Amino acid sequence: MPTHIDTIVFDLGGVLIDWNPDYVFDKLFDSENRKRYFYEHICTHDWNLQQDAGRSLAEATEERVKLFPDWEEPIRAFYGRWEEMLGGPVDDTVEILKQLKEAGQHRLLALTNWSAETFPVALGRYEFLHWFEGIVVSGEEGVIKPDRKIYETLVQRYDVKPETAIFIDDNKNNAEAAARVGIRGVHFSSPQQLIYELTKLGICGINGLIK
Repeated sequence: MPTHIDTIVFDLGGVLIDWNPDYVFDKLFDSENRKRYFYEHICTHDWNLQQDAGRSLAEATEERVKLFPDWEEPIRAFYGRWEEMLGGPVDDTVEILKQLKEAGQHRLLALTNWSAETFPVALGRYEFLHWFEGIVVSGEEGVIKPDRKIYETLVQRYDVKPETAIFIDDNKNNAEAAARVGIRGVHFSSPQQLIYELTKLGICGINGLIK
């Protein structure tokens, strides 16, 4: 029999919320190669993570503009047009969350790498973010996944029993890192795959959605 699960922790971006910088930069760049260069050398994934870890958006933007003045317009667009990168909710995963909430059998928490400056935008836009008992936001904590400390923050703040909790994340490294504090990680690839994983863990029969 699977271990009884009483707490389900969700990542947000890529699991419940569609966030993609292509929604902005497909409009700004006239070639895929130029856009790829921008992502790989100018406003990189690692650079964006520094803001998720607490650095101010203004500081990050000015630092990039100083280093790459010829790219000033797209650099300023990264956070200046950040809201346009929000594509909307991942509806099927939100429906799973809704079913779990309505069933009332599990604590629901969230753990996200997200800038403290932009997260209020998401809170205002997506009602389902208010369904969680609590959300740990990396930008507010000054530490990002997969650092062990952010998982420990979640466990301590919400008195989570790691052995009866799961963490769902679309980043495999982040999902696996939960194991460092004893939480089972689920690598998310699609809502249907998540239903399968939840079923394997004995989380079933929720209004006919998860069979």
